[in-house]
Amino acid sequence: MTSELLPLFPLPSVVLFPGVFLPLHIFESRYREMVADALETDRLIGMVLLQEQADDADGGAPPIFAVGCTGLITHCEPLDDGRYNIILRGIDRFRVVREDHERAYRRAVIETLPEPALTSDDRTRLSAYRSRVEALLAPAPDAGGLIPRAASAMNDDDLINVLSQYPGFDPVEKQALLETTGVMARAAALAELLEMKLLFTRAAGESPAVVH
Repeated sequence: MTSELLPLFPLPSVVLFPGVFLPLHIFESRYREMVADALETDRLIGMVLLQEQADDADGGAPPIFAVGCTGLITHCEPLDDGRYNIILRGIDRFRVVREDHERAYRRAVIETLPEPALTSDDRTRLSAYRSRVEALLAPAPDAGGLIPRAASAMNDDDLINVLSQYPGFDPVEKQALLETTGVMARAAALAELLEMKLLFTRAAGESPAVVH
C-alpha cells in the first residue's frame, strides 16, 4: 500500500493496462491542475473507469470502479491556453482503498495489485493464448489498427494487455479484463470474450469472419 495520495483521473470509456501507452488531451481546469502537480512530483496518475451512467462533468465524485491502473507521464506537451497533451504508460494495477477530496481533483490511497510471476510452463501456455487471440482478431476489420506493426517483437505480456483494449469491447468488458489477476488469466478471459463475440456475430447472421 502506498503512503502518498495518487491523483485519480476518472473517465467514462477509458481503461488503461500495464505496459500500454495512452494519449490524452487534458482541458478541464481541475485536471490541468492534476497534471501540473504530477509533473512536479512523481509524474504518476491513476486511471479509473467511471461506473455506468456516472458523469464526472459536474465536479462531483460519481462512483468509480475500485480497480484502476497507474500511468506514468512519459511525454507532456503544454499548450498556450493551459491545456496539455500527454502520453501515459501503464505501470501497475491498483485498488482504491480510500479517497481524498481536499483538492479540486480526486486522489486516493491505493493498494498495488502485483501481477503474479509466471513459470516456464505458464509462458508456454501464454504463448498459445497469444496465437489464439491473434487468430481470432485477424479477420476483424479494425484489427489492422489494433495489432501493432511491431507485434512480432513484443513480449506476450505486453501484447495481451494491448489487445485487451480492442475497440470492439465496451468499457465494462475492458474493466473486467483489467480486474483479472495476472496476464495469464487475462489472456484466457480475452480469448473467451473474443470467441463469445464471434459466436454472437455468427448467430446474428453476419459474416463469420467479422468480430465486433
